[in-house]
Amino acid sequence: MRPSKVTLYEVGPRDGLQAEAHMVTVEDKIALIDLLTRSGLTYIEAASFVSAKWVPQMADAAAVMAGIWRAPRTTYPVLTPNLQGYEAARDARAEVVAIFGAASETFSQRNINCSIDESLERFGMVTQSARAQGIRVRGYVSTVIACPYEGPIDPEKVAEVAVKMLDLGCYEISLGDTIGVGTPSDVERLLDVVTARVPREKLAVHFHDTYGQALANILTSLDYSIATIDASVGGLGGCPYAPGASGNVATEDVLYMLNGLGIDTGVNIDEVVRAAWFISDVLGRPPRSKVANAMGKPNVPTR
Repeated sequence: MRPSKVTLYEVGPRDGLQAEAHMVTVEDKIALIDLLTRSGLTYIEAASFVSAKWVPQMADAAAVMAGIWRAPRTTYPVLTPNLQGYEAARDARAEVVAIFGAASETFSQRNINCSIDESLERFGMVTQSARAQGIRVRGYVSTVIACPYEGPIDPEKVAEVAVKMLDLGCYEISLGDTIGVGTPSDVERLLDVVTARVPREKLAVHFHDTYGQALANILTSLDYSIATIDASVGGLGGCPYAPGASGNVATEDVLYMLNGLGIDTGVNIDEVVRAAWFISDVLGRPPRSKVANAMGKPNVPTR
């Protein structure tokens, strides 16, 4: 049964911008997050506390976290690959941190320079510290459909990693089609296996739109009662470690579909479109989303 209410988990300021070659200033990142806050989104992933050597776009994470307007209804998670990143996130007053693993050994090595088992060991140190300090942890599992290096991924492997992340203390597991090759039948095969081992209320989905399948895949996930959907304003981003991966599914495109289905999100689509045009202006291109282009450019803040 489809859920009557869905949480849109906005990843544009982090997952979206980190894959953009155009460097975005601290001021523009803060302005983007503040615009998204005004839309009513309850989760806005704001930054990533990773090595600036590997992800230079996220070098200013602490400054971004210090400058944003924090609405009482909104949580601003950040990505933390290890204990050092977690400690920086804690110092930046993050209430939720996210760890990111993979269902593919090769992708894990290319992405975070360690095996899946080694990554889980690192994550254990993060979740242990977070639990002791009252900070919630979200888990990402990438390459849940296919890997750019290994090809199709066995859903049983995805379920295995997801269960291990839950056992470490993650409150939610986001399943990511990192290179955007999945179709609804792939999603059905994946969720048939994963939902047999992980409660549906603890799952989220994260689709890239490389082959234009993201909305169809989200609709399929809704039929499995998945009620948290990751999306990126303006269709920002992709994955720098996955050749050929284009942007995340656009928040405003997902929201338009959910509105049409009568599913409540509490999010104002006009404000999301305003944010999409703002950051697209910063990047010097139109938004990648159908909805933002169809609705046209609203009044946006002057940079």
